[in-house]
Amino acid sequence: MKKKIFASLTRAAFMRQHWQKKPLVAHNALPEYAKTIGPTELIALAQRDDVESRIVRKAGSRWYLQKGPFTRRDFSRLPRSGWTLLVQGVDQTLWQGARLLREFAFIPYARMDDVMVSYATPGGGVGPHFDSYDVFLVQGKGERRWKFSRQRDLELVPDVPLKILKNFQSQQEWVLGPGDLLYLPPSWAHDGVALTECVTYSIGFRAPSEQELGSRFLEFLQDKLELKGMYADPDLKATCRPGHIPAPMIARIASMLGNVRWSTAEVAEFTGCYLTEPKANVVFARPIRALKGENFRKQILREGVRLGLRSRVLTYGDYIFVNGESHRCGLRARRLLGQLADQRQLTPPLKADDEVQHLLYEWYRAGYIEIGAMDG
Repeated sequence: MKKKIFASLTRAAFMRQHWQKKPLVAHNALPEYAKTIGPTELIALAQRDDVESRIVRKAGSRWYLQKGPFTRRDFSRLPRSGWTLLVQGVDQTLWQGARLLREFAFIPYARMDDVMVSYATPGGGVGPHFDSYDVFLVQGKGERRWKFSRQRDLELVPDVPLKILKNFQSQQEWVLGPGDLLYLPPSWAHDGVALTECVTYSIGFRAPSEQELGSRFLEFLQDKLELKGMYADPDLKATCRPGHIPAPMIARIASMLGNVRWSTAEVAEFTGCYLTEPKANVVFARPIRALKGENFRKQILREGVRLGLRSRVLTYGDYIFVNGESHRCGLRARRLLGQLADQRQLTPPLKADDEVQHLLYEWYRAGYIEIGAMDG
């Protein structure tokens, strides 16, 4: 039996009919997340300096943006309505957020960014805008009215701290309640306004620009380049314009730079490292009293392991990428570590060879993994 998602569609049908093509509204798609995370948890996260958070509010025609971390006093000063708290990376700080992200594991983790959760008072929202990436919006507590359209006019309001569309024109309108879901492809204009006190989960996906990929790949290549030639110009002629660069010199340098080459394997290694690299505010908690190697081995074989919430792990070919690091592994290790990348855990009893045990111990000491499977 093909697994249904969002209460009605199969995974294949969703990807074929909707992914990067058209929106989807699915009522009662994920009812188990209706009350998973509440305002208390979000306000607590917004007070941490290792969590990215923002408060958006509108007064009249003016928009205001404040960046965290916040204090309880900051929240006590806010009005009763018309504001929104947004907290990024909730999947990396709360297990409830990580479980929600796994609901979308029919899409490669390589495309996923994070789970942002917002808490809004009545009338709260962030204004009409568009995202350059795919997004799933899952309603938790309360109700929110969504308006969206495929408009081509994406001009923004100037001189405001948020990217607000200047000429938003709604084509569809839906009210989402607890457990309902809205999927929007990239660049669809949308505006969500809280009708009641509400919590909304936003599952975003990565869509790096060519400029970003190009500049980062060139940085990656710096350590890989092995150009062995040396500039030479035995045919250089005397000049009466010493301040002018000779045209043959430009041509020779262009030819030398044309020797820069890269392989598909290097692109794969860059991609894995780039996509698993932690964000700037991510800090991994190393074990205070790390187990000795033999004790660690015995415990993981008996109890299994799980990835830390902030760990990103991907595989490709004989590579496994962990938080921006690349490792090449043998066939047996690749099979087991591929399971860790897919399921984010290895359940007991664990049959790990020396290569896997060595890597797991290294990651354990770095704070990347924890002992004990999630299902254990």
